[in-house]
Amino acid sequence: MTKWQDVERAEPEFARRVRALFDAHKHKTIATLRADGAPRISGIETVFEEGELVFGSMANARKGADLVRDPRFALHSATVDPVAGAEAEWPGEAKISGRAIAAGAITAGPDGDRFHADIAEVVHTHLDEKATVLVVEWWTPEHGLRRVERE
Repeated sequence: MTKWQDVERAEPEFARRVRALFDAHKHKTIATLRADGAPRISGIETVFEEGELVFGSMANARKGADLVRDPRFALHSATVDPVAGAEAEWPGEAKISGRAIAAGAITAGPDGDRFHADIAEVVHTHLDEKATVLVVEWWTPEHGLRRVERE
């Protein structure tokens, strides 16, 4: 299992930028798979806790049922539009995908489910310093950090 702390140890500066994007806003989106294989997008809140990425699902929520049935997920940080003419200030966006590992109830009682992320990929998409080139950086446990620039 690849935990968030593994990303931090492997690429601390990259992990810091990605975490800042996730911590900047309370609400994120998560993609799960419905029983018929179709994608489902849901709102979600996440926390980085004791070296792990943790998220939950309210009791009887479809996203929780999706994750119990098929643990694959893709999580996206909040999307922030750059102010016209200030694209260089756009912080970019971050994505984390992997498998959700059930970790018990969120709180005592039947309030929901808690999941820890087994991370397969972490992505940070942003602009270069001059705001002229799109930069995509991604990390996987198998290949480490890679980068591509697109004009």
